[in-house]
Amino acid sequence: MSDDPETARQIEELSADDRPLLVLDVDDVVLEFIRPFPHFLKSRGYGLTLASFRLTGNIAETASGRLIEQPEVTALLGDFFDAQADWQSITGGAAESLARLGDRAEIILLTAMPHRHRAVRRAHLDALGLNYPLLTTEMAKGPAVARLRGKSGRPVAFVDDQPHNLASVRVSVTDASLFHLMADNSLRAFLPPVPDDVIVVQDWHEAAPKIAGALGL
Repeated sequence: MSDDPETARQIEELSADDRPLLVLDVDDVVLEFIRPFPHFLKSRGYGLTLASFRLTGNIAETASGRLIEQPEVTALLGDFFDAQADWQSITGGAAESLARLGDRAEIILLTAMPHRHRAVRRAHLDALGLNYPLLTTEMAKGPAVARLRGKSGRPVAFVDDQPHNLASVRVSVTDASLFHLMADNSLRAFLPPVPDDVIVVQDWHEAAPKIAGALGL
């Protein structure tokens, strides 16, 4: 798995920090995604059927019933992220949990989205009072987390809703504590069981003390 050069550049801009490291996905971990997204789609004349844990193949044009293809899904996602301030709110308990962890850990938000959306997301997070550093990546998350950790060997915790991102970090940072958190737990039914070394949490209320323990806070 290789580095995203733009992500590496963003990491270079961060000030050095040797505190325990907490890296968080954004969509459905810090910001609601899967609850507001269907409302956005409806406003554009589409409907979402969650028959599997993916968007392509589950979005249809309301008028015709036609399932839309990957390029159209990508375009709609881009429009959603451009307008995210109108749709995305903080997931329950995230702000309070991060505030408690943030004085003793370095908190970094790592979102898998096209880099061109970074400024819009940055402004939205700031408006919500979530002024933690934000990194975007268009490649695997593991190498970015390894680069963030640096050479100090400090403890690392990583939280994501997507199993492939957890797997990527496990390869690159073998001793990281991995947490699987989903804003909508009903979607777990579509996923294979997560590996035994991943800590499954139902919400931020459960996640915060476990993260604190994993980081030795």
